[in-house]
Amino acid sequence: MSIRPPIALLAACCLAACTQFPELDRTISPEMAAADYPALVPLEPLLAQATAGRVDAQATQAQLEARVARLRSRAARMRGVILSGRERQRLAEGLQ
Repeated sequence: MSIRPPIALLAACCLAACTQFPELDRTISPEMAAADYPALVPLEPLLAQATAGRVDAQATQAQLEARVARLRSRAARMRGVILSGRERQRLAEGLQ
């Protein structure tokens, strides 16, 4: 086993110990330091609100199926004839 990896690790730790520790004392503004603590509320109403916002699988499925039907209908309309016979004839005459 080589002695180089442990020495490199020891040197890295020594260099990391020499770093300047950030000043955290001045990070809170005086207004925040003087502010009241937040009010404590019961947990049950918060949980009820969280579960009330859940997705209804049946309603979502119905909405998706309706959207699929609308999109398929739109695609079918787009596959139809775009030019009438007269317009096709004019186009063919113009290309000659």
